[in-house]
Amino acid sequence: MSPSPRQLASLRRNLLAWYRANRRDLPWRRGRDPYRIWLAEIMLQQTRIAAVLPYYERFLERFPNVRELARARESEVLKYWAGLGYYSRARNLHRAAKIIVQDHCAQFPRELKQALALPGIGPYTAAAILSIAFDVPLAALDGNVARVLARLFAVRGDLRAPTTWRKLAAAAQTLLPSRTSGDWNQAMMELGETICTPRSPNCAACPIARHCKARALGIAEKLPAARQKRAPANVHIAAAVLVDTRGNTLLTKIPGAHDSVLFSRLWQFPAVAIASNGNSKRDPAQGSVHHSANSAADKLAEHLRASLGIPEQALTPLPVAAHTVTFRRITLAPFLARVSRLPKRPCCRTLPLAKLARLPISSATKKIARVAINALAQ
Repeated sequence: MSPSPRQLASLRRNLLAWYRANRRDLPWRRGRDPYRIWLAEIMLQQTRIAAVLPYYERFLERFPNVRELARARESEVLKYWAGLGYYSRARNLHRAAKIIVQDHCAQFPRELKQALALPGIGPYTAAAILSIAFDVPLAALDGNVARVLARLFAVRGDLRAPTTWRKLAAAAQTLLPSRTSGDWNQAMMELGETICTPRSPNCAACPIARHCKARALGIAEKLPAARQKRAPANVHIAAAVLVDTRGNTLLTKIPGAHDSVLFSRLWQFPAVAIASNGNSKRDPAQGSVHHSANSAADKLAEHLRASLGIPEQALTPLPVAAHTVTFRRITLAPFLARVSRLPKRPCCRTLPLAKLARLPISSATKKIARVAINALAQ
């Protein structure tokens, strides 16, 4: 994977010229502030740019610099992250901000070893931040860049296989210009995101098409090889929406089944997993899930007694909601319980059902709340 010096010079020249003429106007590209670049790179992990943009602007408005972020409470950081998913990113971002303020005088470290020591910073993220912010000559290898390299050099097989990934990393470093590494890394990412896409790459618009071995061989659309996907897992969760006479509800942080995966250790409705079995079925007309044994209502009532000391309540089933987290296909089965008084516990918060956004909550909790609000409005 080593082009000749002449080919390398042409490839670099063509790609950088294309990038400078065609790069998208993204807020983290309007300067070289490492804090803004770092925040963008963390938010963009496993998340599309279009989804990130409103969160990015809102987060920056509240936490405009690393000192403000470090001073904040974790609960507030999570509140401004709520809805973006993968909440460990926000927790690590907050922890890293405290370290940067305490150990690095509020300056993002320029040394690779120090950057990698920060929570949530891996080889790709460190290379991206250091190259874009400081032009440190480190190649950033992510999925988009790996796909470009796989086609450029006609690399077959699973790109994530350790040996192949190391070869791609070496190739990325070989292509990297020493003086414009930030622009080069962004150009490679931009090419993968907009031209050299997973399906139907636009080879006619590619600035380095004449260097591409996969195109010359007529196999650009066949590379890289498809990765074997993990089989989907069906998960059923029953959740209790307790509502008192004033319209207040109860959220908790008592761990329930799948709490860390589904609710991300944020505030949630009391919830419990329902065992999936062959007799479980969805009623498309009613939008509800029926279980022949250990009914959802019975299991949820048991959970409410054991975790919150709530005596048996009438649980009214509400329409189910579908939710997906990575390979998990989740059915959320909410139940409404009208109560005269909500329990007071250290692990619980009470607030109006219509104002749950005051607390950091996951997308799954928001879906359950919407179902309950719609049911109460009828």
